[in-house]
Parts: sequence; C-alpha cells; structure tokens
Amino acid sequence: MEPQLVSALTPQAAALAGDLSIWALILQADMVVKIVMVILLLASIWCWAIIVEKARRMRRLTQQADQFEESFWSGGSLEQLYDRIGAAPDHPLAMLFSVAMREWTLATSRGVPVTDERAQWNLQRRVDRVMGVALSREMDGLERRLGFLATVGSTAPFVGLFGTVWGIMNSFQSIAMTKNTSLAVVAPGIAEALLATALGLVAAIPAVIAYNKLANDLGRYANRLETFTGEFVALLSRQMSERKN
Repeated sequence: MEPQLVSALTPQAAALAGDLSIWALILQADMVVKIVMVILLLASIWCWAIIVEKARRMRRLTQQADQFEESFWSGGSLEQLYDRIGAAPDHPLAMLFSVAMREWTLATSRGVPVTDERAQWNLQRRVDRVMGVALSREMDGLERRLGFLATVGSTAPFVGLFGTVWGIMNSFQSIAMTKNTSLAVVAPGIAEALLATALGLVAAIPAVIAYNKLANDLGRYANRLETFTGEFVALLSRQMSERKN
C-alpha cells in the first residue's frame, strides 16, 4: 500500500514544486490555510479602504478648518457668520461654533440678562458644556473604524502564524506519508506556510503605521477644536462684559 502511495504522491509533489507562484500556492494550499489567507487578504483590503478614506477626510477637514478660522477671525459679525454656515455645517470646527451660537442666540432671544454676573457665568458654562458635548460627538465620528486598524495590526501576524504552523504540520505529514524528505515533497507546504506569514505582515504593517499616523493627526485636530472652544468662550465672555459696561 505504501509503495503505491509514494508513487501516487511523488509525481504530484514534483509538479507542485515546479510551480511555486503565489497564485499556485494559494490554490494548492490546505483548506485551513486558504481560509487564513482569505481572511488576511480581506482584512488588508478593508484596512486600505479605511486608510484612504481617513487620509482624504483629514486633509479635507484641515482645509475647511483653515477657511473657517480665517472667516471667524476676520473681524466680521458672528451672527452673520452663523447665518452663513447654518445650523448643520459639514465639518467639526464649524459645528462647535454653530452649537455655541445656537445656545447664545436662544439665551438672548429669551431675554436672559447677560449683564448679570450670575446669568453671564451660567451662560458661559452652558456654552462650554454644549461645545464639549459636540466636540466629543464629532471626535467619536472621526475615530470610527480606527479600532479595526489597531486590531488588524496586533492580530494579523498571529493569524498568519497560525496558517504557517498549520502548513508546516501538513509538510511533516507529507514526509511521514511518503517516507520522502526531498525538496519536492517539503517545498510546497513550507512555501504555503511562509505565504500565510507574509500575508499577515502585509496586513499588519500598513495598519500599524496608518493607525499611529491617523491617531496623531486626530490628536492634533482634537487639540485644535479644544483650543477653539476655549477661545470662543473667552470671546463670548468679553462680549458680555462689553455689554455690561
């Protein structure tokens, strides 16, 4: 029985050894290794989709923030700026301004005595609170799906390693079944195993680099929003003090 098995497997192993291209290795891999490779390929594709989308969005948000701050600090009327951008602007910095102006407009329309120190302090506190809530909500939206990059970056190498271990186990089984330690028997399984590891690294390395870069960019953007919040509350306080005087 064993000589027949050897004669049946040896030509097949020789044929596999002759074609070690990436596509051939994927097609010839064990089902478990194939599943691992497909998972890693899909994870890599989704990571790149997230990376491209986040990079484009951050570049657009930076440009929009620059334009808004130029308008905000141009010396024009805040009410006119609020009327121009509306109640639902399309970027976070203008959204902070919008919710703050909405609270300010609502307070003044109700006849809140902003010349009273206690009423002034309460209004500043409400404006600061609504801006803080809006900032948290906007940052949550910007950080969405970043966790997937972190997950892939930390787990993809281990998923690839699992495929590697499985492929090497198959190689040892082939050696045991054929009683043959030639390269023709061992090479295909080892190549499949190493390909799984390579795919794990292909998915993990860009995910880690992009996550660190995007996290830093979002951190700087969050600081920019917090700085604007403080500046706007200070400006509001100054305007109320001028009205009082």
